[in-house]
Amino acid sequence: MDNNILDYSSGTHENDGVVVKSFLSKVFTWMTAALVISGVVAYLFATTASLQQMILQEVNGHLGFTTLGWVVLIAPIAFILVMNFGLEKLSLQILLAIFLLYSVCMGMTLSVLLMVYAKSLIVQTFLISAGTFGFMAFLGATTKTDLTKMGTYLYMGLFGIIIASVIHMFTGGSTFLIDIAGVIVFTGLTSFKVQQLKNMALSMPGDGEQTQKMALMGALTLYITFINLFLTLLRLAGGRR
Repeated sequence: MDNNILDYSSGTHENDGVVVKSFLSKVFTWMTAALVISGVVAYLFATTASLQQMILQEVNGHLGFTTLGWVVLIAPIAFILVMNFGLEKLSLQILLAIFLLYSVCMGMTLSVLLMVYAKSLIVQTFLISAGTFGFMAFLGATTKTDLTKMGTYLYMGLFGIIIASVIHMFTGGSTFLIDIAGVIVFTGLTSFKVQQLKNMALSMPGDGEQTQKMALMGALTLYITFINLFLTLLRLAGGRR
């Protein structure tokens, strides 16, 4: 993805605001569609026994993933790599199909949350996540402050969280501090990424296929950020059954 940062405040074209609004509208439309698909799929798999059995099985008295479940769990990573490395070669239709498959797989994986956490807590956390994400996205789209330097620190923080999470897998203990750091990083990344997309919109040549592709990739990166924010807040809230 082209992360070229332009100075939006110094744009000389009168229709810059219209271009940015149109581009971001596509990004958030596709992101919202992906979240809806994931939510519907998650609910169906969590409430339908036959679908549950496709991805979960009981092993020694505990629930574990079936072979298909492991494929579904790993597939989103493969989809992200294909979309990133195939951006130039793949058509918009194929990229969109992969994006939708990604949303379905994520929904199947997230269905496990409905079996672990109370539904009321999930709804409450989702609303908090949506409100926080929306506010930070608005800041990213409207601020005239260049967030590039902040983005660099946020990605350093994200790298630190990944390392700390890996260490925690072997040592155990509380994840409270890791989750607090995660909330800070993912809320900050929301504003940073939206500003990147805003500036990117000004470098896009019209409303052709390439622009549509970049909007789809923008939807993917914001979807990932939102899901990570939601999962981090859910872990902080606790309330496992």
